[in-house]
Amino acid sequence: MRSKRRRRVRFAQVLSASVLAVLLALSLLPFGMMLLLSLKTNADIFTRFWGLPLPPRWDFYAQAASALRGYLLNTLIVTAVVVPGVLWLSSLSGYALARLAFRGRDTVFALILALLVVPGILTLIPTYALVQSMGLLNTRWALILPYLAGGQVLGVVLCRTFFASLPDELFEAMRLDGAGDVHIYRYLALPLSLPTLATIAIMTTLGIYNDYIWPLVTISDSSLQTFTVGVTRFAGEFNLDYGPTLAGYVIGSLPLIALFAIGMRAFVQGVTSGALKA
Repeated sequence: MRSKRRRRVRFAQVLSASVLAVLLALSLLPFGMMLLLSLKTNADIFTRFWGLPLPPRWDFYAQAASALRGYLLNTLIVTAVVVPGVLWLSSLSGYALARLAFRGRDTVFALILALLVVPGILTLIPTYALVQSMGLLNTRWALILPYLAGGQVLGVVLCRTFFASLPDELFEAMRLDGAGDVHIYRYLALPLSLPTLATIAIMTTLGIYNDYIWPLVTISDSSLQTFTVGVTRFAGEFNLDYGPTLAGYVIGSLPLIALFAIGMRAFVQGVTSGALKA
């Protein structure tokens, strides 16, 4: 009986590993093909689609990097301003909604929670009208302020649920030692919430990096445009030559790969600890 169980367990493990390997291969195949084709000329792509590039055209990457450098820098500037602001405001609001007692607290949280089900495209025109009335069109503030406001919705929900899940004894112990809410927030809540904050930072960065519609409608100056719109324009310039276009896509994927490589462990911890707790 034990030998049969061991065989079944081993078979299940092998089957699970095989399925995961196939799914991983299918997930990585498009990126691998993009990397391979980015080193080929059109003649190589059409005549030797599955073959190795002979010779590899690394100069395509130089063209793409030169054209997309400004767009990547603009995205980095916006992200560097928005992400810290979202983390600070989300953690502060989440702490207040979880640990401070005031009238209407649950109602405020319910309204914030309801915003999660509102598609962003429905708020596009009102937000555009608001930004236009403030005279912020074609400036970086047209990107920073809406991203800063919109990114807090999910951040507040995650922070509030995490802070509410912490044992009350931790907070009572600090209050008995004479600590106020500011010190409790700074020295207890923030250090414990680092995985959750990392989750918010990664998701906010992805939202900014992948957004196409909002920068397209609010920024007309190419010197202020972000990467997603910039790489589309770059692809339009080289629409007859696939190599430089695909090289630009590869360059654009590298920051996201680096982000997940650095923050994946904290991201998983944040999702499995505070984000899923009621």
